[in-house]
Amino acid sequence: MTPGDNGASTPEDDDPFGYLYADGQARGAQPPSGSGGYGYPNAVSRVRPVGERTYGGQQQTAPQYGGQTIPQQSGGYGQQPSAAYQAPETFPGGAPTTRQAPQNPGRGRGPNTKGLLIGAIAVVAAVVIGISVAMLNGNGDDDKANSGASTTPTQSTSASPSPSSTSSVSASGDIAPVDAKAFRLDGGASLASDVKGARADGGIYVTNLNQTGAGVTWTVNGIPADGLYTVFAHYSAIQDGSMTLSINGKAFGSKFSLQNYTHQSDPTKAWTTSYTWPTLTKGTNTISLSCQSGDSCDVLLDQMWVQQGKHTNKG
Repeated sequence: MTPGDNGASTPEDDDPFGYLYADGQARGAQPPSGSGGYGYPNAVSRVRPVGERTYGGQQQTAPQYGGQTIPQQSGGYGQQPSAAYQAPETFPGGAPTTRQAPQNPGRGRGPNTKGLLIGAIAVVAAVVIGISVAMLNGNGDDDKANSGASTTPTQSTSASPSPSSTSSVSASGDIAPVDAKAFRLDGGASLASDVKGARADGGIYVTNLNQTGAGVTWTVNGIPADGLYTVFAHYSAIQDGSMTLSINGKAFGSKFSLQNYTHQSDPTKAWTTSYTWPTLTKGTNTISLSCQSGDSCDVLLDQMWVQQGKHTNKG
């Protein structure tokens, strides 16, 4: 053996692939043979038994290398490995092997989107309902305002005799009929409802007119303009009569005719209408029918009304 060359007899130089290199071939390295040997000629056999393992749980001792004995671990199938080879999580303080459940499951969750969606829908529904109610109320007010503009004449009645009445003026200037309860009663005139057939509300009419000084006065509001008007009276008379008509305190022309135009002897069937054509002034006027000297006033009076212009409609 020369310096720097230890030969091929040491384990370190037993290169199983020496035959592939030039220096190995120079030393006589051969490829493996059928008998399983390979390496350099006269090489020391390197077959080292590592011990035998049994499956009964016994530990075997491996051959010594360099003066040390390497223990072999054994264990049968289904047995736990030695503590020296256990996983880190099996030691105290090791990593947990299972995932820990949170202590407070309710915390740490994201926003409750379902609850937010329901809340948003409720708000939208409340707004829509509010708008709908407001629109309905608005329409109702409009309907009321529209319905208030009526051209149909209406009657105004009073529970007790009154010196004036509330008149409803139509577009043509006509004053709607006023019932007996709206008249001011003078000279012993009174209200009654025994005789049927009166047009006034409740069948009420004025009686006891057949005495001097007795009469009724109607204050008419809303006369649209100065001019000729027709004054109507609805009454019942079983014999021809007449009374004095006064406009704004002054007697008007001839007597107001109250004849029995029906020619009925039954007062319930003798209800009829008479009229005359006085001149009225714009605004408020007073119209009176009174029983004066020379008048025949045995009548029952239940309504009076006014029409602008000259008319002959007996109603």
